[in-house]
Amino acid sequence: MRRAAIGSVLTAFVLCTISFNVGAQDASEKEIERYRAMISDPMSNPGFLAVDRGEILWSEKRGSKNASLEGCDLGLGAGKLEGAFAKLPRFFADADKVMDLEQRLLWCMQNVQGLDTKDVIARRFSGPGRASDMEDLVAFIANKSNGMKIDVQLGHPKEAEMAAVGEALFFRRGGVMDFACATCHAEEGKRIRLQGLPELSKAGKQAQETMGSWPTYRVSQGALRTMQHRLWDCYRQQRWPVPEYASDSLTALTVFLNKQALGGEINVPSIKR
Repeated sequence: MRRAAIGSVLTAFVLCTISFNVGAQDASEKEIERYRAMISDPMSNPGFLAVDRGEILWSEKRGSKNASLEGCDLGLGAGKLEGAFAKLPRFFADADKVMDLEQRLLWCMQNVQGLDTKDVIARRFSGPGRASDMEDLVAFIANKSNGMKIDVQLGHPKEAEMAAVGEALFFRRGGVMDFACATCHAEEGKRIRLQGLPELSKAGKQAQETMGSWPTYRVSQGALRTMQHRLWDCYRQQRWPVPEYASDSLTALTVFLNKQALGGEINVPSIKR
C-alpha cells in the first residue's frame, strides 16, 4: 500500500511538472508572437534596412563591365523583379542548371557585371562590422514578391531532378550525431528549448508558413538572414561538415522545401527569434 501511495504521488508530480512546462512554453510562445507583432511593421522591422541597401546595390554599376544588376535575368526577363523570387529556384538555360537566388546573383555578378565575387562570398553572411551584399540583395529582391504565392518551377527535367535530390537530402542521416533534416522536421510537436519546429516532410501549412517567411530578421543575431544561412546553420548544428556556399545541394534542398510549400504566401522580411 505504501509503495502504491508513493507511486501515485510520483505520477501526480510528473504529470503536474509536464503540465507546468507545457503551460510555460505556450505562454512564452505567446509573448514571442506578441513581440513579433509589435515590430512587424516596416517602420519597426530592422530587416527593411537591408531591403533599402539591396535596392542601392541592385542599381549600382560595378565590375570590369561597369554594369548594374539591372541586366540580370532572374527568370522573368532582365531586370524584372516582381514575382521572380516566388518562382525560384528554377532552371536557367544560359547557365544550364537550376539555381536559387543567391546562386543566380553570383552568376550575374560574374557574367553581367564582370565582378570578382571572392569578396562577396567572403561576406556572404554579415557579422559585427561586416556587411553582406548578398543578404541585402536577397532582402530587396524577395520583398518584391510579397503577397504572392510560392510557385517553384518543376516542369523542366532538371528541376524535377533537383526536387528528388532535395527530398533525398532531407531524409539523409549523417555526421557525428547521425542526424538528418527529418530528425527535427518530420514529426509534429517537436521543439528545441522554447522554439517550435515545423513539420516539413508533409506538404501544407507548416511548410508554407516556414518557407514564405525567409529571408528574415533574426533578433537573436541582430541581422537579416537568408535561406542559405538557415540551411548552413542547420547542418552546422547537426555537426555535419558545413556545406559550401551556393552549392547545388542547398539549391536542391530548397527546391524540395518550396515544393512542400507550394501556394504559401510570401511575407518578407519577417522577424524571428
